[in-house]
Amino acid sequence: MPGSDKKPLWSEQKAAAAEGHLQRLLQRLLQIKHVRHAVLAVERGDSSFRWIGAAGTANPAGTPMQEDTPFWITSVTKLYIATVILKLHEQGRLSIDERMAKYLPPSMIEGLHRTRDGVDHTDRITLRHLLGHASGLPDYIIIHGKGEKSLFARLLEDGDCSWSIAESMQIVRRVNSPLFPPQSLEAKKKGVSYSDTNFQLLIAVIEAVTEKPLPAVFEEMIYRPLGLKQTFHPGSAPAGSLPVATVWYRDQALDHLVLAMRSFGDLNSTAADLLTFMRALMQGQIFDQPSTLELMRGTWNRFGFSFSPVGPGWPMEYGLGMLRFRLPRLFTPLRPMPEVLGHTGASGAWLFYCPPLDLYLAGTVSQLIAAAMPYRIVPRILSFFS
Repeated sequence: MPGSDKKPLWSEQKAAAAEGHLQRLLQRLLQIKHVRHAVLAVERGDSSFRWIGAAGTANPAGTPMQEDTPFWITSVTKLYIATVILKLHEQGRLSIDERMAKYLPPSMIEGLHRTRDGVDHTDRITLRHLLGHASGLPDYIIIHGKGEKSLFARLLEDGDCSWSIAESMQIVRRVNSPLFPPQSLEAKKKGVSYSDTNFQLLIAVIEAVTEKPLPAVFEEMIYRPLGLKQTFHPGSAPAGSLPVATVWYRDQALDHLVLAMRSFGDLNSTAADLLTFMRALMQGQIFDQPSTLELMRGTWNRFGFSFSPVGPGWPMEYGLGMLRFRLPRLFTPLRPMPEVLGHTGASGAWLFYCPPLDLYLAGTVSQLIAAAMPYRIVPRILSFFS
């Protein structure tokens, strides 16, 4: 159980030094080109230290970014989706080793994984494949046909639009560019490739099994039990919430993409709510059985090199809805970086737990060209606490 070997409570002097270090890192994030605001949060598992800092402007009008300003967490949401899938698995309402075809209509998934020579692997894809990015399905956000724009490019150039999960699957079916066959579930090491298509399908499974829309399921299974008051889908802010911080693409404010942000299925949240969720997940407060959490982190598969603007690549590893980041010894020969478990997002958002240090970390820079920022800032945070 995380935090079982608790370290002594910190002295005021040590806490003050940590706050100074984190404040300097926060200000350093603001010096990065195109970054308008930053949030950084750290909490020790024994509750002896907690710090949340925010700096910069939350929107083009110049509103100051505050510690409780909600921000778009992009693919950090995959942790929440995977948690609900595994909770439903634990309850016996679905099985992650069942084919997705058991839960989804043929009209949505037929022909999704058809190779150029006409072989259709769609029926082999299980929920476990989807959770682990081992399905071989390409990412509907970035693929495109010859002479066409990707959905990502169209949103940036043409403006807001919405789409259903079925419509996002039509993109996959039409472009027809599977990456590899669904990987053998018996293999210890699998070929994996990050794809938002996998989690769109998992959202569809959640809604089919529960017969409820995803926000209602999150409210019932995550928000209410954990007391999360400032976590919500775009366009559905709770009463009393501050306006959501603007997310940027270079110098382009994306406040107008509310329909698209909702269609992605990604959440808005605050640093405090993120820490609460991650602590509950890692300390066994969400699942009834410890073995359910172990499904998320029981087997790790390394991503290959990737130039995707929306997903992680080498040297990150993936379990089931959870990412592991640890720098190879080649890059840290004198002081190995302790591993962190969690997820990042295309906006430069992150949510991690570091088991060796019993430390929780969250933050964002809300900049779509800074997706790799968590992998630069997190090692600097860990170096102080090691």
